[in-house]
Amino acid sequence: MARRLFDVEKITGSIPVGPTFKQMAKQQAKGKKEDEEKLFAFLCYLISIIGVVIVLATKSERSDFSIFHAKQGLVLFIVEVIVSVIGAVFIWIPVVGMIIGYILWILVLILWILGIINSLTDKKTELPVIGSFGEKFNF
Repeated sequence: MARRLFDVEKITGSIPVGPTFKQMAKQQAKGKKEDEEKLFAFLCYLISIIGVVIVLATKSERSDFSIFHAKQGLVLFIVEVIVSVIGAVFIWIPVVGMIIGYILWILVLILWILGIINSLTDKKTELPVIGSFGEKFNF
């Protein structure tokens, strides 16, 4: 009978053995899916309406997380259009119009940054002030 150099049972005894290869593969696949959902949620803010259309076109493959951010991105896009129209109207007022336009665009920029941060940190947090309108979309 061959003599073993190491007795595995004695060495591992009460030491917990790590996950099996199948468990690690499942965890890795789950991590890839979560990363993909983060990417699609991020795209809803980065490329605005195009990202929203991409998420909605692949809706059957998307999770609630990316659909939530698609709705938030759509609301933010609508607000951007409204701010553009308001800015175009107020630009004709010499100084006050420009100040109003800049303030509105700074607010949109803040909402945009918050949306990006929420999408990349796995948060389903509504955007301040305008986020509640996203729940009204039914898709």
